[in-house]
Amino acid sequence: MLAAILVCGQMLCVSCKTAQTGSAAKPQVEITELIRTSQSWDGVELPDYFKGRPELVAVKYVFPAGQKLGWHHHPVMNYGILVQGELTIIGQNGEEKVVHEGEPVVEMVGTIHHGENRGSKPVILYMFYLSQKDLPLAVQHPEIPLE
Repeated sequence: MLAAILVCGQMLCVSCKTAQTGSAAKPQVEITELIRTSQSWDGVELPDYFKGRPELVAVKYVFPAGQKLGWHHHPVMNYGILVQGELTIIGQNGEEKVVHEGEPVVEMVGTIHHGENRGSKPVILYMFYLSQKDLPLAVQHPEIPLE
């Protein structure tokens, strides 16, 4: 009964707003927080911010199906959103994280890892780096072979 009253009250409220404006209700901006964390995907606490002027960098990655990105680590914090496909991130210790289309990811900082597209379509990943001038976004480790 209470639920029916609440639903009717909400409908009346919407009807009043529509009647006041004289037209159908306008679509509203939808806001969805995707992630809020102080840890990378492997549960490790993120480092403190650098001192000094920040340099924010946005990068679009496209991984063809079957492609592997070499072993590397990030000296700066970064996070992103996977907009297409499925990406598997593998830590040097063997721990894996599968990121699915539409999901956010917070990368490891200072920990060696690599990414793989094990799927059948390209992965599109947008990453955002909190860096400083002249700092690399990633440091490659070609001495570690990919299997």
